[in-house]
Amino acid sequence: MTQDPAAGHDPADLRARADALGPWFHNMDLGGGVWTAPGHFLGDYPGTKFRGFAPVLPEDLTGKSVLDIGCNGGFYSIEMRRRGAARVLGIDFDEDYLAQARFACDALGVDGIEFRQMSVYDVGALGERFDLVVFMGVFYHLRHPLLALDLIWENVASDLLLFQSMQRGSDAVAEVAADYPFTEAGHFDAPGYPKMHFIERDYSADPTNWWAPNRAASAAMLRSSGFSILANPDPEVFLCRRAARGPFVEAAYPARSVAR
Repeated sequence: MTQDPAAGHDPADLRARADALGPWFHNMDLGGGVWTAPGHFLGDYPGTKFRGFAPVLPEDLTGKSVLDIGCNGGFYSIEMRRRGAARVLGIDFDEDYLAQARFACDALGVDGIEFRQMSVYDVGALGERFDLVVFMGVFYHLRHPLLALDLIWENVASDLLLFQSMQRGSDAVAEVAADYPFTEAGHFDAPGYPKMHFIERDYSADPTNWWAPNRAASAAMLRSSGFSILANPDPEVFLCRRAARGPFVEAAYPARSVAR
């Protein structure tokens, strides 16, 4: 499954191949002193972030299946395979990222990962469920983020969901009542009330940054789509379990809300 990453690879050749596939967002150590994005503005990313929340994930995924949605350069797919997952499928809409992921697997000597070009909105076509769904760094790039969470719950999640989104606004999470009278509006202005900030134009020179939820909104949208939150080890990262949907979501999807 995993070989010596430095074995059989010339560092100069790795450097040239990595550069040809760039630019990279996943900065990975390929061995021999070769990193995929040595000038990354976040440094050792996503490795540093992953090490901060990795303890909440099962260390042993032997026999488990993993779907990595928006796999980008393959960092999380590779890490889940290293934890023993029997089946790892990485999907991304961008074929350039998939080429990076395949190259990283080859350079690191990690086999057994399938990569496929696919949108999160098309996950129903997979026709299978996964023990762990990784949904990292995708949510805020979507025009229809809540739909994506609903489709993940409905079609591919069987147990755990690892979720991350860029967030802006307050990290506070307010206690929200089950209902408010129409005449009461003050709670909408509370820093910890769930809010989604819409980005009409570019943000960080990226036209695909559409949404920036605050921490409360990430949590609320996960719960609304039927995921109970098990851990929140980083303000942006949530480990969830697929659970029952609320009555309003069941009313919206009356023919589809039965867990399979």
